[in-house]
Amino acid sequence: MGSVKDLEILRKPTKDKRGIGRFHFSDKYSVFDWGEMPDLIENKGSVLCMMGAYFFERLEEKGIKTHYRGVIQDGKLVQMDELKVPASTMEISLVRVFHPKAHRLAGKLAYDYDVFSPNLANFLIPLEIIYRNGLPKGSSVFERLNAGLKPEDLGLNHPPRPGDKLKKPVFDVSTKLEERDRYVTWVEAQELAGLSDGEVREIKNILLHIDELITETASKAGLENEDGKVEFGFDPHRKPMVVDVVGTLDECRFTYKGIHVSKEIARQYYKETSWYKDVERAKKEASIKGIKEWKSLCESKPQKLDPNLRKVISEMYMAAANELTGFHLFEVQRLAEILDSLA
Repeated sequence: MGSVKDLEILRKPTKDKRGIGRFHFSDKYSVFDWGEMPDLIENKGSVLCMMGAYFFERLEEKGIKTHYRGVIQDGKLVQMDELKVPASTMEISLVRVFHPKAHRLAGKLAYDYDVFSPNLANFLIPLEIIYRNGLPKGSSVFERLNAGLKPEDLGLNHPPRPGDKLKKPVFDVSTKLEERDRYVTWVEAQELAGLSDGEVREIKNILLHIDELITETASKAGLENEDGKVEFGFDPHRKPMVVDVVGTLDECRFTYKGIHVSKEIARQYYKETSWYKDVERAKKEASIKGIKEWKSLCESKPQKLDPNLRKVISEMYMAAANELTGFHLFEVQRLAEILDSLA
């Protein structure tokens, strides 16, 4: 079970053989690591499935290995060009998942990554990698700069401002399987995941190709690909492959004339609520006290989205899927017309 999609295991992966599973995408959404929020965004699940399938198929055409097998419609495994209506189930190959062991160290929560040796294969790499082409309002980079991150750590020679475009992509990396994701340096990431120098170079090269594909596709729909996250696994031969999903409005931050075309709209809505302040306080308290379950320290729960805003977000998701993929499977007006209501 996940906060936005559920995993069905058809065949478990083993040491030397990938398994088979299915992602069942739902209309649930999550912000600020909270997990399932109190309401649903209509058709969001089908949109994520369609966008993820589209980009997986384009990556496979370019020779980039992924865990994608196809989407399910009428009980059959098919490709995007065989669909007549949107699908919400994707079939994938599965690798093993090893969780770092949590423990307390000097009163704080720490993690043991010893299981991730250079000899391990057929597993999920415990990192989330982020490419950044721009720094729009809401980017976590600005919070990190306020907390001590230096512009040169991002390859910049000056303090950036919201809305800045980067001359070349910046690749950030964070942990993936801890209670709360945290940014780490590439040196730390390589050590945690047991990666060789060559594997890091190969992953960054694949990431660059993914970024270029999404940027080119987004531009055809009038969108700017500001940033996005990508996850990787190793196959049984310890060759990297792209896993989870890529190129969706949950994984990427797209903008249209400065307007967010992603779940960032929901994030910005909740940032104005008292619940968000409680979330930030609870996370800080949990970090100081070494408590794993930070949500238990949160004094409130999130309210539902404004109904009109929820409707606009739903329409935005569907229109973006139509125009990014070129498969017009959703009955909705054009994206530009929908976004005019947010301007």
